[in-house]
Amino acid sequence: MHVIEITFRDVPRDEAVERLIRQKAEKLERVCPYLTSCRVTVERESNRRRAGNAYRVRIDLTLPPGKELAVSRDPGDRQQQGDLHVVVRRAFEAARRQLKDLVEKQRLDVKSHPEQNIEGVVTKLFRETGYGFLRDAMGREVYFHRNSVREGDFDRLEVGTGVNFFENEGEGERGPQASTVRIVDKPGIRAPKVEQPAVEPPLGWR
Repeated sequence: MHVIEITFRDVPRDEAVERLIRQKAEKLERVCPYLTSCRVTVERESNRRRAGNAYRVRIDLTLPPGKELAVSRDPGDRQQQGDLHVVVRRAFEAARRQLKDLVEKQRLDVKSHPEQNIEGVVTKLFRETGYGFLRDAMGREVYFHRNSVREGDFDRLEVGTGVNFFENEGEGERGPQASTVRIVDKPGIRAPKVEQPAVEPPLGWR
């Protein structure tokens, strides 16, 4: 994950709470390995109907392609100042459920129409170190890591394999970076013919 941001509003910064938030945020990557950012806001809510102040926790997640997910959790009437850890845990439980649903929907969308969109062709592979590069429809070279290849298919890739992918926001150390790379065409295996942007294949690919 590129970004984890934690903001405290009208609440003293608490190292134990911040540590809990970072642990929970990192666990979300098990659900969505291509999660690009997690922004968490902890604030104190004043409500005259309650005996004291309570906490609200808001979690904003972003993942390609330009998807955003927001989860907010308020404490119940019985939850007061000492229950911030509980509110944080419940907020992340809700975020995990919603993120899981969104990732599954993306996976189903790609499986339903894999042939509509061959966005790139693998041009370089470094199997021992677990990464490679592909060329997109605009001729750019885009980096990808083995963890971004869906269904554990990194070892099935070859130079010339057609893929579709989502691109992370911003550039990494190696330039543009792809996530959720999925095989849609391999040398020797014909995908259904569709209208698509021309992609120049690497030398020797048929």
